[in-house]
Amino acid sequence: RYVNGHAKKHYEDAQVPMTNHKKMEKQEKVQHTVCMDCSSYSTYCYRCDDFVVNDTKLGLVQKVREHLQNLENSAFTSDRHRKRKLLENSSLNSKLLKVNGSTTALCATGLRNLGNTCFMNAILQSLSNIQQFCCYFKELPAVELRNGKTAGRRTYHTRSQGDNNVSLVEEFRKTLCALWQGSQTAFSPESLFYVVWKIMPNFRGYQQQDAHEFMRYLLDHLHLELQGGFNGVSRSVILQENSSLSASSKCCINGASTVVTAIFGGILQNEVNCLICGTESRKFDPFLDLSLDIPSQFRNKRTKNQENGPMCTLRDCLRSFTDLEELDETELYMCHKCKKKQKSTKKFWIQKLPKVLCLHLKRFHWTAYLRNKVDTYVEFPLRGLDMKCYLLEPENSGPESCLYDLAAVVVHHGSGVGSGHYTAYAAHEGRWFHFNDSTVTLTDEETVVKAKAYILFYVERQAKSGSDKL
Repeated sequence: RYVNGHAKKHYEDAQVPMTNHKKMEKQEKVQHTVCMDCSSYSTYCYRCDDFVVNDTKLGLVQKVREHLQNLENSAFTSDRHRKRKLLENSSLNSKLLKVNGSTTALCATGLRNLGNTCFMNAILQSLSNIQQFCCYFKELPAVELRNGKTAGRRTYHTRSQGDNNVSLVEEFRKTLCALWQGSQTAFSPESLFYVVWKIMPNFRGYQQQDAHEFMRYLLDHLHLELQGGFNGVSRSVILQENSSLSASSKCCINGASTVVTAIFGGILQNEVNCLICGTESRKFDPFLDLSLDIPSQFRNKRTKNQENGPMCTLRDCLRSFTDLEELDETELYMCHKCKKKQKSTKKFWIQKLPKVLCLHLKRFHWTAYLRNKVDTYVEFPLRGLDMKCYLLEPENSGPESCLYDLAAVVVHHGSGVGSGHYTAYAAHEGRWFHFNDSTVTLTDEETVVKAKAYILFYVERQAKSGSDKL
């Protein structure tokens, strides 16, 4: 079958290199699941994590390759005709919009869907609109992965090169650079997607994935790669060039701090009290995002305008996360004083707030054998999210240091985590945009606040300005 330009087939005698497999006497009977990249027509088996070197006996791979070439030629001719017609019929560029009566250029660029990759596109567009984070990567030096005659080719298409020449940071940098140049309507993130396949096996294939899970994997792998340095430049040297990041990067996850932990990193205090002897246990946990439950009393309220009961707000979700709770029988606390598991209470405090506060609303939960979606509307503020009341030591924080303004929202449309569609809203230079894969449209605040948020990105307020608090 064909999925957004990729052909995916099951072949019984397509062969991958034997160097990565145990020798088999009847290899022609092994079933491989392969897909073909339309940009290079290379055939990849993601069950074996390698590229096909031999065709089937019936020449099926070559037939698919020729068919894709015909489709591409036909699409190219059609696209060229469409572009010529647009130029002839319009004196304005297709990326011009009217804002407040004047014409302005729409510099935002969409991301093409490569086959159920909306989960990745929504996260990339959100991160690209977090200015401090995006600018850091865009200012990094370019990395040449290969030299000589093969310069410019994707190294992850060559089996013998291994994973050492695959750079997630570099492909992430290229993608961010392409998104706000304004030179094209949509950008294809296929190079980044291939690197994701290589280093994140969970995301191989073309099935729908969880956007939050992808975001965590992406940030974790960027963090690990940045720790190792690149292009001969140490990660710590580059981080120190931005004093505002290095000075506040106390939160370290899996080793030394990077731009990931300097911007998204915060610290929680987990406080557990034994109800039998009163012993108190405290533990500090670093975090990159907070996953918040939607309180059970709100789970039947699906829309903003429903009148049955009070409206669920982000404050309700934060309060549910930080309020004192008694652990149930399955979560008994091992009390070191009592020397056995006892009933206890648990409470979270935020010991350190991050520069960018990422809040994940837990809309998917398991019931028996199904993973259902909580479709409740949660009211959230665009400005002035006040986090002071959740701090461990609020008296030590400044008047503006606990206020956050919304930068981006990821929304899941549909009923299940394995289906549906992801889009994102994000603010850029005072205007809100809706990112729906290749399509980018200008929108307004009224539309944004009606969205059923899945992931919220709040940026710490820097300049003093009056606004309502949550």
